[in-house]
Amino acid sequence: MARILITSALPYINGVKHLGNLVGSILPSCAYARFMRQRGHEVMFLCATDEHGTPAEIAAAKAGVPVEAYCAEMFEVQKKLCEGFGISWDWFGRSSSAQNRALTQHLAGELDKAGLISEVEERQFYSPTDGRFLPDRYVEGACPNCGYARARGDQCENCTKLLDPTDLLDPHSAISGAKDLEIRATKHLYLRQSAMRERLRAWISSKQDWSNLVSSIARKWLDDGDGLQDRSITRDLKWGVPVRKGDQPWPGMEGKVFYVWFDAPIEYIASAAEWAEARGLPDSAWRRWWRTDEGAADVRYVQFMGKDNVPFHTINFPATIMGSGEPWKLVDLIKGFNWLNYDGGKFSTSQGRGVFMDQALEVLPDSDVWRWTLLSNAPEGSDSDFTWGILQTALNKDLADVLGNFVSRVTKFSAAKFGETLPEGGAPGPLEAELTEALDKALTAYAAHWEAVEIRKAASELRAIWSLGNDYLQRAAPWSSFKTDPALAAQTVRVGVNLARLYAILSAPFIPEASGKILRALNLPEEETLKAWPADAASALTALPAGHAFAVPENLFRKMEDSGREALEARFSGVAA
Repeated sequence: MARILITSALPYINGVKHLGNLVGSILPSCAYARFMRQRGHEVMFLCATDEHGTPAEIAAAKAGVPVEAYCAEMFEVQKKLCEGFGISWDWFGRSSSAQNRALTQHLAGELDKAGLISEVEERQFYSPTDGRFLPDRYVEGACPNCGYARARGDQCENCTKLLDPTDLLDPHSAISGAKDLEIRATKHLYLRQSAMRERLRAWISSKQDWSNLVSSIARKWLDDGDGLQDRSITRDLKWGVPVRKGDQPWPGMEGKVFYVWFDAPIEYIASAAEWAEARGLPDSAWRRWWRTDEGAADVRYVQFMGKDNVPFHTINFPATIMGSGEPWKLVDLIKGFNWLNYDGGKFSTSQGRGVFMDQALEVLPDSDVWRWTLLSNAPEGSDSDFTWGILQTALNKDLADVLGNFVSRVTKFSAAKFGETLPEGGAPGPLEAELTEALDKALTAYAAHWEAVEIRKAASELRAIWSLGNDYLQRAAPWSSFKTDPALAAQTVRVGVNLARLYAILSAPFIPEASGKILRALNLPEEETLKAWPADAASALTALPAGHAFAVPENLFRKMEDSGREALEARFSGVAA
């Protein structure tokens, strides 16, 4: 048994996330965690809301509520929506937690002791209209790199280039729209990342199993232009972690907070501390996951994120915890994802274009349909597209016709001809031998794809495994053999019902609700059975003995008609107001 630490990129607190956010980190990390638990590993799966910084302040101001109240409300909204999609966190925390505040201040103090913090005088935009400095997203304007007219002061969402507010062309206040901005001096703390360049380079070079997407982004940050730059870790904001050295004031930094991208990744660690406290456990319970001197040296740590988050997890966060000089666990594998587009274009909240998590569950409450559609088309090697046609095909062809049809046919036939207990049957024949051989190869490949975190390949292999059952049932044709050789038909349905059990186990990372329905119909304990990963096909096909009682499960999946697809395409086109 291994110990697997899994984190998903923290979703911003400012509103409901869209399907691209869901499949870019949260959903695949959940599926991977479910698989690893099934294999008997000890898993710690962590995530949290990212609550600090200008996005939270701006969203709260638009909602007309204090930022603390806004974040508390949106935390509950995001938590409930993720639970609706079957996300199986061990803990879903908040970056505004007391644990994260204390740990962020502690690490800043350690970095300062190590000589990796410098105080820099900056020139920033100040808005006389708003009466305040305007950091990051409080400034909008045209991107100097691609010309996008609505770039933010921290990053252009069109070309993903990281920016400073003063880089923007034709800048204006995101609060009031005022353009009479002034440049004024203010002091900030900088993390001296440049001093960590070679250490980071050696660490990144040692990660031979990282994808080209992840490693190329990391190397670009190290070497492009003037190379790795020192980066500000403080902001002139009220909402955030106050700037302190541990429990001591930081002279000259009064009234400032740490930059959100400094404290947000630290919440990965802090969320484990939150988990332990909520359960009344000692600090050692969470430190064994994060401190290599307290047991974390044998932990495998896997992070999931969209490609825009890769620089912060390959450079900024490692520089923070490496630079502290303390024995924190560093990530082993970063699973980066490209973009999920909507029907050939980008998701857009302002234009009503695309599907957001609350809308998805409203129009199609079966979370398994969303999980399967998105994961089987996950944007791994390149950007991918979501269309209602893709969802309709995934639902009708894969889930209903292949998996659902097989489970329905074999259980209904067995119940009708032999009653709701498995019949004795005859000896396995050539068809069963052929099925066993094919399944053994497929089971090996399926597990290997999961171990390598190859989500789409795992989905493709699972679909092929489902198809093996339909092919076997069609060739064995128990409805025909029952007339002349009932024992042969009994053998076929016994194999078929055991296949249904196997499918429930294998499918659980992707479609946990349907897996549970199958197991309950087969009169099997869900939690125990899901961990009974098949050692080989032969044992899986004989796991349920003659006399085992079962019931015909309800219809697993309801198909989508063309008219329904067309209505959804129209509703989410972005054309209507």
